[in-house]
Amino acid sequence: MTSNATMRAGQFDRPTLSKDGRTVTVHIPITLRHQGGRKQVVTPAGATPWIQTPSRLDNTIVKAIVRAHRWRDMLESGRHATVRDLAKAEAINESYLGRVLRLTLLSPSIIEAILEGKQPAALELDDLLKRFTVEWDKQLEMLTES
Repeated sequence: MTSNATMRAGQFDRPTLSKDGRTVTVHIPITLRHQGGRKQVVTPAGATPWIQTPSRLDNTIVKAIVRAHRWRDMLESGRHATVRDLAKAEAINESYLGRVLRLTLLSPSIIEAILEGKQPAALELDDLLKRFTVEWDKQLEMLTES
């Protein structure tokens, strides 16, 4: 690839041949998306993917869920009396701790999908830290809309 190569997203174009006949240019519509610190190529809607999408375990989300359950256990066991005490002991912001603790209210099917790497492709930790309904049957709808 030359240094002046560009990447375009859009409609498929027909391959073009350079004037000297030595280079063929093929335009392939793609989008690069950063997810979980990795780059992922996303094909346009309706296009068949080049390969089957492997499950993608998002370590950031998994760690947050593990921390949420650990912190909940610390509160329920009485090791820390309040969220404020726990936040101070963990040296983190109290509001962040509260947002992460909400992850313990996620439906088991969403937790299972995340642990298997089968969560919606666009799902990020930031989406999970926003307010969501505690009704399990409505959670997936809300998370896939954002």
